[in-house]
Amino acid sequence: MVTGSMFATRLNAESFFGHSASLKKIGVQLFSIPKLLEKDFAGTMQKVASIGYKEIEFFGPYPFSPQQEKDGWNAVTPSLGFSGSGFFGLSAREVRKILDENGLIAPSMHSGLPTLENNMSQLAEAANSIGAKYVVLPSAQTHTTLDGYRSQADLFNKIGVEAQKHGVRFAYHNHGNGLKEMDGTVPFDLIMKNTDRKTVFFQMDVYWMTAGGVDVLSYLEKYKGRFRLMHVKDMAKPVRFSGDGGDPTQWISLFPYLEDAGSGVLDLKAIIPAARKSGVDHFIVERDLAPQPEVNLRKSFEFLSALK
Repeated sequence: MVTGSMFATRLNAESFFGHSASLKKIGVQLFSIPKLLEKDFAGTMQKVASIGYKEIEFFGPYPFSPQQEKDGWNAVTPSLGFSGSGFFGLSAREVRKILDENGLIAPSMHSGLPTLENNMSQLAEAANSIGAKYVVLPSAQTHTTLDGYRSQADLFNKIGVEAQKHGVRFAYHNHGNGLKEMDGTVPFDLIMKNTDRKTVFFQMDVYWMTAGGVDVLSYLEKYKGRFRLMHVKDMAKPVRFSGDGGDPTQWISLFPYLEDAGSGVLDLKAIIPAARKSGVDHFIVERDLAPQPEVNLRKSFEFLSALK
């Protein structure tokens, strides 16, 4: 449901948070713990649940992803130190069984553009099988002209309609690109303006948006009802992308400044309430390639679960 009024937003918030002011469902993006998942998927899900997490988010590629997407992933994995992705060798049915056994749900799946464009039926089938509502594009191309971003918005609208036909919702996770003004316009603002709020949703990553020079609180206020998911992490000190934020090299160079939620300089005590007011439904911890997975996830969970 798109929150078209303050009343609808209030209903959405009450249904998610109940009568308590604290977060009831905190999630974790599995890119935080890929090496553990490669070794023991079921055991890792049990550990995640034991900390208190209720939601998880998958990342692609998946077995049904086009070869182009798999090749792109294989080009990056040597620098990451792991190769697993998707369901880590399991079927969607096997994954759903493990989630159910541990009281976990998966509201969202990240997937590359080739899959979203060409394999929506298979992606949606997998999403529906594990109970995911959102299929999320984790990053998009950086363009040199505003016309390029207009075309990108048109593509997002097309994907959004196709996703809706298959019973899921399309969302875009901006990874920091398109945030610098171009000919008097910020491309991300243009994308917001030119996409249909009924079929195109957004996932805000507080770290990467900040690295791109965005005032997170201002964007949450400006685009109420558009951001439905949020990646939560912290920043050791204020850092910015060396360029436009549009390629993995720039992302990886900022990994050393990642911190557990509540341990850095981002004002998460202000951001989380603002996000809830803006219409965010799912708060997902992501500590990319967490150096001490169980310690990092526990610290972030304890901080977020204590917020009022």
